Amino acid sequence: MNADALFRLCNSTALAGWLLLIFTGWSPRASRIISSLVTGWLVPALLGCVYLALIATHFGGSRGGFGSLSQVMLLFTDRWMVLAGWVHYLAFDLFIGSWQVRDARRNGVSFWLVLPCLVLTFLFGPIGLLLYLMVAGIVSRGRAWPGHPVVA
Repeated sequence: MNADALFRLCNSTALAGWLLLIFTGWSPRASRIISSLVTGWLVPALLGCVYLALIATHFGGSRGGFGSLSQVMLLFTDRWMVLAGWVHYLAFDLFIGSWQVRDARRNGVSFWLVLPCLVLTFLFGPIGLLLYLMVAGIVSRGRAWPGHPVVA
């Protein structure tokens, strides 16, 4: 399979995961299964396998590295390494979106407040995560902050 075909396949797989996550998010039972199993584990794991295969087969032959910005820029002149980087984003962003849905449910954050966070996580990764942490913190004021106990 060439890089362009693999790119399209990975994008379609991640997009299907995001659509499942978004369209089942307001259904507690469906969302629990989708956000835990499908988008929280299965799709990121599949993308992780693709990432592993790309790194295993193309990293050694590429120029560049992670020691400086110049080395990273050189690393990303190889189309297979750019694809690996893209798959890395796809897997981690979906994993974080799934975590947001599960965390929101545990902490009583309305799915309607999480939805813009998911869209931003899909488009801009850390910006969506930052918004979610702020929203969850505001909603949870006086209760436990997401993942942390209230300190009296």
